[in-house]
Amino acid sequence: MTPPRLRAALIWLLSIGVVIVLVVAAGLWAVGYFKPGPAPLSVGCTASSAGVTYPLAVDQTQNAALIAAISVRRGLPARAASIGLAVALQESKLRNITHGDMDSLGLFQQRPSQDWGTAEEILDPVYSTNAFFNVLVTVSGYETLPITEAAQKVQRSAYPEAYAQREPQGRAFASALTGLSPAALDCTLNPVSGSGDPAAVLSGLQLVYGPVQSSSETNTLTISATGTAGWSFAQWAVANAASLQITGVAFDGKSWIRADVDGGVNKGWQVSDAPADQVRITVSVPGQ
Repeated sequence: MTPPRLRAALIWLLSIGVVIVLVVAAGLWAVGYFKPGPAPLSVGCTASSAGVTYPLAVDQTQNAALIAAISVRRGLPARAASIGLAVALQESKLRNITHGDMDSLGLFQQRPSQDWGTAEEILDPVYSTNAFFNVLVTVSGYETLPITEAAQKVQRSAYPEAYAQREPQGRAFASALTGLSPAALDCTLNPVSGSGDPAAVLSGLQLVYGPVQSSSETNTLTISATGTAGWSFAQWAVANAASLQITGVAFDGKSWIRADVDGGVNKGWQVSDAPADQVRITVSVPGQ
């Protein structure tokens, strides 16, 4: 027969053990319950140059693609796009803003009072970009000038040295979007939320590049292009994938895939059998 004192001690130890087990179990449950889920998708775009990756928001990248595309249409060297992007990054953070110093407006903070055009014209990104390049091409030797000097001759800024800090980022996006750097621009986007239209993609592309030879099907726009022109079209499509519901771009042995079959993880550029003479842009179609 167990003595009363020993029996009481055993009961006490057993109670303590039960309490410890319950506390540990509750702790494990709490850890599992409050464990953070997967990190939210980091939406945005990047351009890579010389092993360095530079970020931009999606709307900034769309404006960068517009500036680069207009430089391509005009037959300008990639340096012109680099200067334009560096200036727009510094002046407006590559956003078509409706305010600024004094009467400055738009991507390049151009002023109606300095004969850049009307406020309405300046707030048209195509107009303002062409206005910028119209002046840049009159600058003798702008292709080899330091960016601060070339930009200052166009902008007449009070702080010309500020443009230099934007040069590496501007150069990286210009190189990708003018087609000099293949598959260098990538965008991580949310899953598509609606249907796309190849005609809308073609309209947006031709607005900035001019006429292109193309054909379309239900969910695919095919553009005849090779070399740097093809890569410029392809990476313009990636830059505008969010607004145009683009799900894939294929050109010259590479395919940009917006998301996997689960609609979650963006795959970016992958090796593929894509032709070298056609850019294929695929849009979302409900039920497919």
